[in-house]
Amino acid sequence: MHTLPEVEGLDARLSRMLHLLIHMGRMEGPLTSEVAATMLGTNPVVVRRTMAGLRDAGYVRSVKGHGGGWSLTCKLDDISMLDVHRALGENRIFALGPADPNPTCLVEQAVNGSLVSAMREAETLLLQRLAEVTLADIAADFDKRFASLSPDDQLARAQSM
Repeated sequence: MHTLPEVEGLDARLSRMLHLLIHMGRMEGPLTSEVAATMLGTNPVVVRRTMAGLRDAGYVRSVKGHGGGWSLTCKLDDISMLDVHRALGENRIFALGPADPNPTCLVEQAVNGSLVSAMREAETLLLQRLAEVTLADIAADFDKRFASLSPDDQLARAQSM
């Protein structure tokens, strides 16, 4: 089992769901909310709540009951990081912002103009990059990293997945 560390103040939902979806793409059967929660170091209710957006977007489906769980409805090649970001509700990209959105001070107005402009450019660039990277690309990066490990390390990692 492995968990994803939380970085204080950051929204890790995108990272967590990318992680989970790539595991799901490698699985033979469905993934239960309980197993997913253990993988992510959270609880099943949080998994179900977060997966609901992915289900509503058509990337996953859930089956209740014995033998049920979450499964992908499409291939990893067909899902981009941007798709997942949007399915999760397009949370705010940056935590930066102006101290006063409507300042009377001309210096603060100039600061806000520069800051807002830079953030818009950075957000546009980030969203473009998220659109370019599929979950299959990330899975291929994992495969490359895994292949570079020694056989003993590969066995240890495989047992912890």
